[in-house]
Amino acid sequence: MMDPHDDVELSDLEDDAFIPDRTTGNLKGKSPNRFLRWIPTRMRTFLENMSRIRLVILTVIVFILLLVFISYWNGRLKDVSIPEQSIALSKELAKNLSHTAIPGYVLTYAPLVFLDIGEEFYPSDMAAHVSNTHPTIDFTPVKDAPEGLTLDNLNDLNDLGGDKIYLTSTTLLTKLPNYLHGQKPDKKTLQTENAVSCVIAVANKDGGILDAFYIYFYTFNDGPTALGHKVGNHLGDWEHNMIRFKNGEPQAIWYSQHEYGEAFTYDAVNKIGKRPIGFSAKGSHANYAVSGAHDLHELDEEIPAHIAFDHTSQGLLWDPTLSAYYYSYSDDKFSPATDKTPVNYLYFEGQWGDQQYLDSVVGQEEFHGFHKWNSGPQGPIFKHLDRKSVCLPRDGGCIIKESL
Repeated sequence: MMDPHDDVELSDLEDDAFIPDRTTGNLKGKSPNRFLRWIPTRMRTFLENMSRIRLVILTVIVFILLLVFISYWNGRLKDVSIPEQSIALSKELAKNLSHTAIPGYVLTYAPLVFLDIGEEFYPSDMAAHVSNTHPTIDFTPVKDAPEGLTLDNLNDLNDLGGDKIYLTSTTLLTKLPNYLHGQKPDKKTLQTENAVSCVIAVANKDGGILDAFYIYFYTFNDGPTALGHKVGNHLGDWEHNMIRFKNGEPQAIWYSQHEYGEAFTYDAVNKIGKRPIGFSAKGSHANYAVSGAHDLHELDEEIPAHIAFDHTSQGLLWDPTLSAYYYSYSDDKFSPATDKTPVNYLYFEGQWGDQQYLDSVVGQEEFHGFHKWNSGPQGPIFKHLDRKSVCLPRDGGCIIKESL
């Protein structure tokens, strides 16, 4: 009797394994393209490689489109509404300022600020900041300084050292004392309750121009990280928006970003109702018109590209107008809009934070010429409130962007 396996060939096994069942038409496995069997080997290899290349190209295209979508999604202003309690406070504020030198439109078009979702150092009470410091020059306490610093006597330091004076933390900054964290805005009112954290000053100029400065105070600047190294921490942090009005209509808005910033037309920026939106960078509090990652190289060419970024996102919403002091400004003089508003602190010529720590101080670090702990900045009177253009004075002129 013939063995049933004697005449079985390899080709028959391949047909049984990979060719669809001839009776049912069902697929039993992968079927090679019979047409390719008649093509020379080199040509067949070329066509197969082309197929793989097309797959790689398609994958790259999908990846790029995904990045574009993520960028768009992160940058878009997600739907948000102002809580009723905050609206009520804004109406009361407008009523209280209605008979002052502050025009109503300065509030109508005032910026709203989104803090970063990961923010830990919030807008801060200016008086509380001053009370946690003492004046020094070259790390030595200033003689004959007032025993307790307040917003009312801060300018007395001008006669004792002026711009050489640093408001030095009474607790070493490297220990990150609790007062550095400021005041978290209330979700229902959008204000920093019991913390006056903003200076709003209006400056009338020729040709129907009025510049409204919205100057934000944070008691601590938590600097960015560059290749794993923290740089640019300092006590005291002043940032600002400025809106230029002409005959009561908003024309352009300035966003301060560290030593400089950028300007946009009013129509170009995101808004909630009529109010422009600013995004405060995590820790550094630089103001941006959009959320996302912002390469600091674009602001300062001395910073290498792609190593240090400001990060902004749509976190807590803050209305700075609800916890602010109001002034008119002219000829280097601030005039309070209402009674019992302190003013002397605005003339302080010194720095609102510690002097840059020496390299010998425990916790100080140096990274390619940049230090972890820097000197504090000067105050609002040094923000060029008398500027002629929307931008801060700088070589290259003022570019007002018409789109984000």
